[in-house]
Amino acid sequence: MEITEIRIKLMNDHNERLQAFCSLTFDGSFVIRDLKIIQGTKGSFVAMPSRKLTDHCPRCSAKNHLRAQFCNECGVRLNQDRAIKSDDGRAKLYADIAHPINSDCREMIQEQVLIAYVSELERSRQPGYVCIYDDYGEDKFAQLCDEEIAVADSPRFHRSGDSSHRRDTSDHALSAPHMNATENTSNHFAIAQRNGRDDEEKFGAGII
Repeated sequence: MEITEIRIKLMNDHNERLQAFCSLTFDGSFVIRDLKIIQGTKGSFVAMPSRKLTDHCPRCSAKNHLRAQFCNECGVRLNQDRAIKSDDGRAKLYADIAHPINSDCREMIQEQVLIAYVSELERSRQPGYVCIYDDYGEDKFAQLCDEEIAVADSPRFHRSGDSSHRRDTSDHALSAPHMNATENTSNHFAIAQRNGRDDEEKFGAGII
């Protein structure tokens, strides 16, 4: 078995332990993606693609990650010390999806991947650098649909959080149902005074 191609995707945050993602092509016919190059205490190492381990809730049988404190479905509190422990006493929370089954294969993969990583770092410093790792557009931001663009560009709308609120700029925007209690009370009092004056003027008008 021969590694015929290695593609590296560098991470921009140098403060994180995750330095890059990697994909391997074996014999020009089989690809394994999402290997990770991680900065360890003794230098960089290659971690195989993995998945989170889960178990089932004893009440509703829903799946939960082993670190979950509560069931995602029914909300019951779960035991925190339920993960299987490795030989060094650490909880086993992930399982490799693809991995070598002997140390010689692991060392061969790690050696070639780290060489490719250093080469990619040097290439990234050159002008016009382009990453050839296939991320399928996962790093791109989604585009708004035409309706959302129209709403965002309209001056009669403003967005707060995830909801849109209509902003009416006309002179009659504050109708009676939208007035507060103080405004309603003042208006009723003014109307009552005006009606009272009208009644006083009309009182005795027909008396000679």
